[in-house]
Formats: sequence, structure tokens, C-alpha cells
Amino acid sequence: GWFSLAAARYFERFGAGREDLARISVKNHHNGTLAPKSFLKREITVEDVLSARIISWPFGLYDCAAQTDGAAAAIVTRADLAKGFRADPVLVKAVTVFAGPNPQKDPSNDFLSWKPTIHAAKEAYRQAGISDPFRQIDVAQLHDCFSLTEMLSYEDLGFCEKGQAKEHVSAGTFALGGELPVNTDGGLKSFGHPTGATGVRMIYENVLQLQGRAGPRQVASPSLALSHNIGGHPTSCGIAILGI
Repeated sequence: GWFSLAAARYFERFGAGREDLARISVKNHHNGTLAPKSFLKREITVEDVLSARIISWPFGLYDCAAQTDGAAAAIVTRADLAKGFRADPVLVKAVTVFAGPNPQKDPSNDFLSWKPTIHAAKEAYRQAGISDPFRQIDVAQLHDCFSLTEMLSYEDLGFCEKGQAKEHVSAGTFALGGELPVNTDGGLKSFGHPTGATGVRMIYENVLQLQGRAGPRQVASPSLALSHNIGGHPTSCGIAILGI
């Protein structure tokens, strides 16, 4: 319900519509068909999204992530020890978690951005030495609990200017073959959202991408990957940037 309010506000302010959100869901469902461990392996169309039953306007069934069970794990060690385990270890360039006020009780909240994401991204980029995230990051996994959440995150992470996400969605910027592929395994929407494991699952996907082991969804020669996860009710954001 809260995110649907944000969607309605975004529509009013920037002229986006349900079709723009639908394209995000279509993208993520397609990517999910290429991931062996994804929960929903089904291609969908914009028409499927628009004709599905409404959950909380403007969200229909296909705008909402698939809640499921799952597990994920990461092995972490010192950089000087990593090559004793494998020849192509992935390096942690930045890790940060930021909390913010409950947006439902924050008088300055405009429903058009996510403050914890903005603050966490700023710190993560500082740690990783990133000044132009759109040009420097090669692949990203974003918290698409709803299609609108992914759209807001494009802007909050600095991948595009505020209000311009719909143009990039329409142009395929964040598709698997686009300039900055997002949610290459289908994201929460299609891969599935086992809440406690979702963040590490994103890191798992980025490790596969950086090591060139992502199969048919492999991005061309990535060297820097970002994962973005939000939580609380909802009041927090965690970002990890990995590289080779």
C-alpha cells in the first residue's frame, strides 16, 4: 500500500504510467527465464501486466515481487588470502547500510525518492571511488519489491536524473543488453523474494557476473557490480559494490 501511494505521486509529478512500470516487470520476467534457480520462469507482455488483477492501484499482480523461500551464502576472507581459495576472487569495493526516518511519518518526505538509498549510495560511491555511477557500474541488482521501487532506485542511485527513468526504461537502458543491465537474474520480481536471503542472493548474482559464470544472461566483461537492498517498514538501505 505504501509503495502504491508513491507510484501515484510519481505518476502525477512526472507523467509516468502503468505501461512504464509494466516494461520493468516484462524485463525482469525475461531475465528470470535465463536463471536456472529462479522461482518464476515465465515470459510476460505489457498487456499481461496491464490486464492482471489489481492488488493496490496502480499495482497489478505482475507489479509485485514473488514472495518465496530460499537461502544464499557468501564466503568472505581477506584479500591477501582470497587467491588461496580460487584464482578469480571478487573484491569488496564498498559496503554500507543507512537508516532513515519512517517515510510515513516524515514531514519532508515527498514520496518521490528513498532517502536511505540516496545516503547509502553516496557513501558507497565514496568508498569505491565512483563519481559517475551510470558510466562506471557495469551491472546492478536492485530491490524491485514492486516495479515502482526499481524505477525510483534508478534515480536515487544516480543512474539517471529525477523524473527521467521512464525514458530509460522505454529505451532499454536497463535491459540485459542495455548500457547498464539491472536485475540480470530476474530480481525479486521473477527470481523470487525470500526476504532474509534476498540481499546475499543479489551478491551471488553479481559474483557470477564478475566471474563470467552467468550463462545466457552474462553481461559483457563487467568489472564493477552493485547490489541494493531495502528493508524495515521501510526505513533502511544496504548497498554492496563488488569488483575485480
